[in-house]
Amino acid sequence: EVQLVESGGGSVAAGGSLRLSCTASGYTYISPCMGWFRQAPGAERAGVGVVRKDGTIGYADSVKGRFTISSDNARNNLYLEMNDLKPEDSATYYCAAEGPYASICELNWLDWSGARWGQGTQVTVSS
Repeated sequence: EVQLVESGGGSVAAGGSLRLSCTASGYTYISPCMGWFRQAPGAERAGVGVVRKDGTIGYADSVKGRFTISSDNARNNLYLEMNDLKPEDSATYYCAAEGPYASICELNWLDWSGARWGQGTQVTVSS
């Protein structure tokens, strides 16, 4: 069974750091597109960053320079290093992995129609 499991969320004061992890299991292929998304209460799900099959990474403007995405070569693990956290970064963070034939790998979660999603991990940043 294909599964994505996030971990590493928690509560931190503004300016602090957290590292989220996403472990993928059950895959028989390397996903061509993996990413991190977040959703705050009452808000739409928003892309944080994506890793494409060619290795390029795209970030949302709101996190550029503060967040870093990385993965192992097999894409079994995806990480999100978050520095200089702000209260507006508070949200549930989700990991997603697209199916083997995905051709779009951008930050609009609506384009991820074939993706698997993790259950999410909560990040709370206090001012």
